[in-house]
Amino acid sequence: MKRVVVTGSESTGKTTLAARLAAHFGAPCTPEFAREYAARTPRPLGPADVEPIARGQRALEDAAAFRAERLLVQDTDLLSTCVYAEHYYGACPPAVRRALRPPGLYLLLAIDVPWVPDPHRDRGHLREHMHALFRAAVRASGAPFVEITGDWDARFQQAVVSIGRVQ
Repeated sequence: MKRVVVTGSESTGKTTLAARLAAHFGAPCTPEFAREYAARTPRPLGPADVEPIARGQRALEDAAAFRAERLLVQDTDLLSTCVYAEHYYGACPPAVRRALRPPGLYLLLAIDVPWVPDPHRDRGHLREHMHALFRAAVRASGAPFVEITGDWDARFQQAVVSIGRVQ
């Protein structure tokens, strides 16, 4: 089974693209656990939340992988947890870093689409910086990756072609 992870900074269309790809390929899709966690946490997140977020993300991935036959599409993974932990808190817990599982392919979404405000998004003014952090993390992972650019339809077409190359 191949795992494809849609990753990148905030407001780049990860959730929408991941769901669209999963539907296209008839594959399960793992949601982003951190989004759910933040929505139900009645306080600002802090360093103590990184490991629970990582455990929740892995649990969602494992459950979806059990249902997957040939392909699993993920709306982010622990690499994103590490990038944000390092950005916000200065470090990623070693246990989270050890739990990283590079996928068969990362689809790194570019920042060439409009920023969409959201109560849990706060880095619109740092889009280039955050994208550079994600690009560096994806490269350092050693996993194959493709940077996805353009409008929504162009992104979808690039992603479909890229996934077809790894299946």
